[in-house]
Amino acid sequence: MVDFKKACINYSSSALEALEVINSSNHAYIALVVDDSNLLIGTITDGDIRRGLLKGKTLEAKATDFMNRNFDSIDQREVSKSLINQKFKNGINQLPVIDNEGKIVGLIMREGQTKECLSTKPNSVVIMAGGKGSRLKPHTNNCPKPMLHVNGKPIIEIIIRNCIDFGLTKFFISVNYLKEQIINHLGDGSTLGVDIEYLYEDMPLGTAGSLHLLPKDIKETILILNGDVLTNLNLHGLINFHQENNADITLCAREESTLIPYGVIKLDGINVEELKEKPIHSYLVNAGIYLINPGILRLIESNSYLDMPNLILKAKKNGSHIIAFPIHEYWIDVGRPETLKQAHNEWSVNDNI
Repeated sequence: MVDFKKACINYSSSALEALEVINSSNHAYIALVVDDSNLLIGTITDGDIRRGLLKGKTLEAKATDFMNRNFDSIDQREVSKSLINQKFKNGINQLPVIDNEGKIVGLIMREGQTKECLSTKPNSVVIMAGGKGSRLKPHTNNCPKPMLHVNGKPIIEIIIRNCIDFGLTKFFISVNYLKEQIINHLGDGSTLGVDIEYLYEDMPLGTAGSLHLLPKDIKETILILNGDVLTNLNLHGLINFHQENNADITLCAREESTLIPYGVIKLDGINVEELKEKPIHSYLVNAGIYLINPGILRLIESNSYLDMPNLILKAKKNGSHIIAFPIHEYWIDVGRPETLKQAHNEWSVNDNI
């Protein structure tokens, strides 16, 4: 059993405090919500937080607004290997142990549920690194965008190292523009302790077209990352969310807000119904990170240009189950000179948080 005390939070805590416990170094990936008498009243996982965010809740809200009140647990008097295994077969990853009064006294974890060793990890990571980076000229005149440095390391190396932190070691990198620089720097991945193969685009294939070049024997979930996005996203939470919801495609979404610099008028005919001064509108936008099941690859034609949004629409028309995974972690698209400068200023602070 892990140290359950590190996973406990008081019912008065905020969702943000719950999230800090979930992502803490105890590797429990759960917050156990207790009352003042140490009675277990609910549990919160990363997935519970994401589902709450999709419903419009904020991390400043109370943790109890996000918690699961119908959690599974085991009485300490009934603990046995067979009962534990039975509960784990039902999809439980964390099993709170309670006494006869309902107070938390322990926490049993499914074997392999750690940040470095995910039993549910995808077998392949694909990094899209073939674009010309036109918006970043002149920086990309003689350097592919993924090889631009942020605080001393190429962007693509930072991305790979972050994946390694979550136990991911098999990479496919889609290359085209100035591909030799990427290949010469990363090689076969052995210097990083990973295996790297390259998907060679003879012509630009878009952010999804090169997936057709993947080996045909891939049977597990594929993580797809844009080669210009830096984030400290919790990949453990993303992978579990995808599998818990039986998704065919999960796309990561982040909130963007736009300030309207004028008073906005709402009319009923010619009558003024409402006047809002400089309102802020919020939207969920595509973050350039995806999980897809290998069956989706059948929808991609050979040597045809295809971007991920079009692949997703094609899959939706085909009846695929497509879900969104909201991200609250640090995220930046290093696609313009100003965001490259911003990444230089911010990434050393956010790296590995």
